Amino acid sequence: MISKYLYAWLLVYALVAFGCSKSSNEIAAIRQYPIRDLQGIITQTGIEFDPQASSDGNGSLHITTTDSVTVRLFETGDIDVEDARLVYRAKLKTRDLTGKAYLEMWCHFQGQVEFFSRGLHNPLSGTNDWSSAETFFMLQKGENPDNVRLNLVISGAGEAWIDDIMLEKAPLK
Repeated sequence: MISKYLYAWLLVYALVAFGCSKSSNEIAAIRQYPIRDLQGIITQTGIEFDPQASSDGNGSLHITTTDSVTVRLFETGDIDVEDARLVYRAKLKTRDLTGKAYLEMWCHFQGQVEFFSRGLHNPLSGTNDWSSAETFFMLQKGENPDNVRLNLVISGAGEAWIDDIMLEKAPLK
């Protein structure tokens, strides 16, 4: 009789432990930035809202450039996240781009300098239809940015579009 109770308690304990650990392994959206106009975009010159080109049907940001440019998109302010992988994702499209287009994320920590992450592992150049791009930043326990800046970097001349901008929290593993 005791072994049945012990087995039942062990089963309940295992289910609770599994349930608790599962939630920490999930990817969670911190901020979503659907592009429906230019509202909230930091850089307002050299970009336009394109209602026709879109990965989600709501429009996108369109940049035409003859030289390298960094388009400052959004700042989050304090997001209260640590001990996680901070992932900046977006959809990119390019036309006749002589250089590269990639995502850039800057994390600011109070009392310290800013640190950056660049999506140089998957830049776009030339002409491409919508494709996923991302860059990430590993936050250890106690590392909590008080602001995160999300940029699009274009090195070279051509056109680029960005849409479906998202900041997510993922497990470090």
